[in-house]
Amino acid sequence: MTQKIGELLETASAGALPVVRGIDDARLGDPTPCAEYDVRALVNHLFLVVVNFQALAAREEVDFSQEPDFVTGDWRGRFGEETARLVEAWSAPGAEEGTTGKMGLPARTVGLMVLGDLTVHAWDLARACGGDFVPEPSVLDAVGPGLAAMAPQAREMKVFGEPFPVGEGATDLQRLLAVTGRDPGWAPERTGGGNRG
Repeated sequence: MTQKIGELLETASAGALPVVRGIDDARLGDPTPCAEYDVRALVNHLFLVVVNFQALAAREEVDFSQEPDFVTGDWRGRFGEETARLVEAWSAPGAEEGTTGKMGLPARTVGLMVLGDLTVHAWDLARACGGDFVPEPSVLDAVGPGLAAMAPQAREMKVFGEPFPVGEGATDLQRLLAVTGRDPGWAPERTGGGNRG
């Protein structure tokens, strides 16, 4: 039986929360596997995604062009509150039915998009801060095929980079990261500061 998006997001959030809560302020300017983002900018982006996809679950309009600064005050605590709201929004009856968003995509596809963001960006942030992150198998099973199917369109929209080459023995996580254009072996170079993001 296909797992519900709300349940998958709950699992993914439980994995992402310790990563976000463990970010040291001293690392906010460090580069991440997302070349255009440093750690602070990526946390802000992930916050925006989590907040906007709550609205998409409720069939409300969203504006991704506005990027408020979420990294103020108790942002680590607020991230936990917002991911809990995300889980609640996608667990509501009917959240996975019909379409949502300006592109009129199937709601379940949209739910898989935020699941992918939460998963991949948790890895980005863990790696950027010198740690590692391995998502739960149930999340990888749901996200992997979904992101692979969306990848050509995501590349056209410049959301994903060109696929990164990985060997036949690559893990599901390595394959997922490679589809988005990431180098699964990426590690921070703690020498040059945060100028790459």
